[in-house]
Amino acid sequence: MEYLVLKNSDLKVSRLCMGGCPMGGYGWGDTREAELTAAVHTALDQGVTMFDTADTYGLGQSEITLGKALGSHRKDVVIATKFGVRVGGGKTTYDNSPEWIKTACDASLNRLGTDYIDLYQVHYRDSKTPVSVVIDALEELKKCGKIRYFGLSNIYESDIEELKPFVGKFISFQDEYSLACRKNEIQMRSIAEELQMNPMTWGSLGQGILTGKYTKESTFGADDRRSRDIYVNFHGDKLLKNLEIVDVMKEIALKHNKPVSAVAIRFILDYFPDSVVLCGAKRPSQVLGNVEGADWHLDKEDIRKLDEVSK
Repeated sequence: MEYLVLKNSDLKVSRLCMGGCPMGGYGWGDTREAELTAAVHTALDQGVTMFDTADTYGLGQSEITLGKALGSHRKDVVIATKFGVRVGGGKTTYDNSPEWIKTACDASLNRLGTDYIDLYQVHYRDSKTPVSVVIDALEELKKCGKIRYFGLSNIYESDIEELKPFVGKFISFQDEYSLACRKNEIQMRSIAEELQMNPMTWGSLGQGILTGKYTKESTFGADDRRSRDIYVNFHGDKLLKNLEIVDVMKEIALKHNKPVSAVAIRFILDYFPDSVVLCGAKRPSQVLGNVEGADWHLDKEDIRKLDEVSK
């Protein structure tokens, strides 16, 4: 496993982070707590030390499952979770107010079964609470010992100017990035450089399309979010383009004797040398495939081919 220390912190983390969205038990087809728990234990055995979740994944179920699965290993890992999305009264809203930050943090601590969160992240900005107010609220949580550091998620180049005065406060940021979704690439590099934060990629396997398991005939049940058109990686022209990418990935995977998913992960690790790659998993076998992305490198010709087909 590869590790790095997140900028402006003493958090040493594995560059492969286990994503917790499937642990929410909603929208990813068949998920079973026993398998999810086994997947967490497999990740620990393979040297994964960072686990990312959010209070809205399964409306808190992901945090509960993760906390139970980690058990006595809690002290050995970095837990990252998120706040800022409120669900209630039949609607979903964004809320970065100090009052909600405190309420959300206490609720996450309770579900996770811990008394501190290593990395507390703004899931989405609410477009009304000034970043200075958000930082003040998070600093209060740090003083109380409830969180160690804080980060951002789903931010854009247009956010840089507002965030510039606070360089060093947020230690990381998350955005969607993969061989199937490179639209954020340029702005991610700008954010990382100008705000001195480590990039963390979600959707790193394109919701699964980059595992090589699917074809244009693949279908999903109503309990799987990928059945919906909004998950573009599995529909229409975007699906066909992704399958072209996967064909190239399969050649490279064969060349290096690696799973296809490992090629998707390795591309990000090599292309963004200071990045952390988030990958969700429902069962141990998926974790084992994902960790094959660590401790090797694509060569220049591999990078060229992947860059060309995925542009």
